[in-house]
Parts: sequence; structure tokens; C-alpha cells
Amino acid sequence: MHSKPLITLLLALVLTSAAHAEDVFQDPRAFLEEVFQGDVPAPRKLWVKGDLKQQIRAVMDHDLGALRIRYWARDGRSAWILEDLGKEQLITTGLVVQDGALALVRVLIYRESRGWEVKYPSFTDQFHGMRLGEGTALDHGVDGIAGATLSVRALTRLARLALLLDRHVDA
Repeated sequence: MHSKPLITLLLALVLTSAAHAEDVFQDPRAFLEEVFQGDVPAPRKLWVKGDLKQQIRAVMDHDLGALRIRYWARDGRSAWILEDLGKEQLITTGLVVQDGALALVRVLIYRESRGWEVKYPSFTDQFHGMRLGEGTALDHGVDGIAGATLSVRALTRLARLALLLDRHVDA
């Protein structure tokens, strides 16, 4: 008689931990090594202050909660490892900007229980070549994925953020 509540409790614990599992698709360091062909430059820092802080808030709909953002750059190319909240968990994304346009967007670590379809190149490849258009909007629309709306929004915000940050590096 007492085993049924115990089994229910154990099953709930297993399902809860599985729902918050962390899927590492690529280690951030491996991403940087790929982007810079094994010769990763020293990280640089972009300070979040003044107009940049306000622009970030406009893109992300919240403050980053960081005083500086690390990035890597060489030969007109900048690499960013950024995170944003999907529905309940952070999505870690690697983004590369070259000559003011997105050259690569890749989901590195996904922690949500749904919306994981954003990890596939069939979704992320659509960002290739996108730039900031009017203000901080992307110059092209992003196709959504049914059931992954919040993850799509998070990656779209991160794409806009990487382009914005790169713009400030060049300034």
C-alpha cells in the first residue's frame, strides 16, 4: 500500500529532472576554435553603459545584468557567446558577425523541455546574411516554428543583440 506514493514521488522526480536536462550540442570553446580555425584570439570586453545599455534593453526587453560582455574578434569577424531565456531556461548561443552581417548562428546549449527545434540548421541558417535594418530590427523576417515560439523569439533577440554589439565594437 505504501509503495504506490513512493513510486509516484520517484517518477515525478525523474520526470522533473529530465524536463530540465541540459543538452550540450557544442562546447562554447569548441565553437570558438571552429570559428577561428583553432587559433582563438584573446577575449575582449565591451562595456555595457550609456546608450549601449539603453539599446540592449530595447532589443532584449530587459537589462542584461552584466557590466561587460566578452567577445572574440579577428579580421573583421566577431564571435559572441550569448544567452537568453526561452520559456523558463537559458539558451546558450554562439553567433558570428562578419562585415556587419550574421555569418553563423548556432545553439550551443539548450535547457528547455520543448522548442528544441531551433537547434537545427534548417532554422538557424535563415539568419545567415541578416543585418540590422531600421533601428534594431533585423532586415529580414524570421520564420517561426510551431510549438517553439519562445525559443524562436530568444534566438531572434540574440541575433539582433550580436549585430548591435558588433556595431559598437566597430564604432
